[in-house]
Amino acid sequence: MQVVEVGANAKYQKEFIEFPVRLYRNDPCWIRPLDTDVEEVFDADRNKRFEHGECVRFLLLNDVNETIGRVAAFIDYELANLDNDQPTGGLGFFECIEDQQAALALFKAGQMWLQSRGMEAMDGPINFGDRDRWWGLLVDGFEREPNYCMPYTKPYYISFFENYGFKDYFKQFTFGIPTTWAKLVDMSQAVKDRAQRVYDNPDYTFRTIDKKHLPAAAEQFRHIYNAAWGGHSGVKEMSAEQAQLLMQKLKPVIDDKIIYFAYYRDEPVAFFVCLPELNQIFKHVNGKLDLVGKLKFLWHMLLKTNRKAFGVVFGVAPEHQGKGVEAAIALRMPYEADHNPNFQYTELEMNWVGDFNPIMVRFVSQLGSKIVKTHITYRKLFDESQPFKRCPVIGRRK
Repeated sequence: MQVVEVGANAKYQKEFIEFPVRLYRNDPCWIRPLDTDVEEVFDADRNKRFEHGECVRFLLLNDVNETIGRVAAFIDYELANLDNDQPTGGLGFFECIEDQQAALALFKAGQMWLQSRGMEAMDGPINFGDRDRWWGLLVDGFEREPNYCMPYTKPYYISFFENYGFKDYFKQFTFGIPTTWAKLVDMSQAVKDRAQRVYDNPDYTFRTIDKKHLPAAAEQFRHIYNAAWGGHSGVKEMSAEQAQLLMQKLKPVIDDKIIYFAYYRDEPVAFFVCLPELNQIFKHVNGKLDLVGKLKFLWHMLLKTNRKAFGVVFGVAPEHQGKGVEAAIALRMPYEADHNPNFQYTELEMNWVGDFNPIMVRFVSQLGSKIVKTHITYRKLFDESQPFKRCPVIGRRK
């Protein structure tokens, strides 16, 4: 076996994309990611993390120069020491045949590269970018299709990571929930009552976004996001520029009927951003958004063939937390669905609820949702004599 760096080699760059296609060709649940989404991560012109970070990609070749594995390693120097006892880099985009020695070679290549740059630990599998994409190893829910830009990985990867010394840093749960009140049979009555009290309070109003006024929506989103999430472990405050870029990037796929804002006396205080679950459309384009792929995308969007939405991000300004606003904004989709017989979506999956946020886990469970997928973000300490600490629970000190 031989580990080779992808670098600027066009053949290797193509193999980095194509190897998983062959690896998962007999797996009915795997959905090929868009080539452009993967390539963007490693493009310094499109990925802002390169401004304060670096990355490398490796392929693993067998004795006849066939690809049998791939991996990427990366460092964001702004985050390497943030809330970490050791400078910590990342390992991601791991794919490998069912061979422990092959996995070992890939992990070792990533570790050596990171160590040579002063890192003392690595998280994986993660993304050289934000947490909402390519983050975590699937450990439960292999019978369900992956959501857009979320990892779907082989069950045997679990033993590869754990045998190498990776330990559970935190779990990420995906919750599934129906989109009508009638089917929310497991919802806590207390949650329903809290939501209804907010709906009955004339000081609170709820609106969906208007695509004609996205810059204003982006700034409102940023205001609430920074209040609700800024300063949490591993989360940086969002700049005005980042918020505008995010909204413009989402614009082609936004369904303005399922992005909700709550206002208190016309001041934005909460949001729940949902999108059509794009993999339900992209699974028809085989990773290519060329002319044919775009036509297929438009066809499925126009016919509204997708019945699944997913929750991207949720936030409530601190001064309105604990007042029922969380329940009111989270249940806005079922509320709207019950008042609209032509509502498109019958299922909602809520991505990325970390076990380091037990209040949110408990709250989402009380909505009547069930955990349908679990991913784990692992951490490997290079000096295993050092004490391992899981991600700190929100609201507690380390």
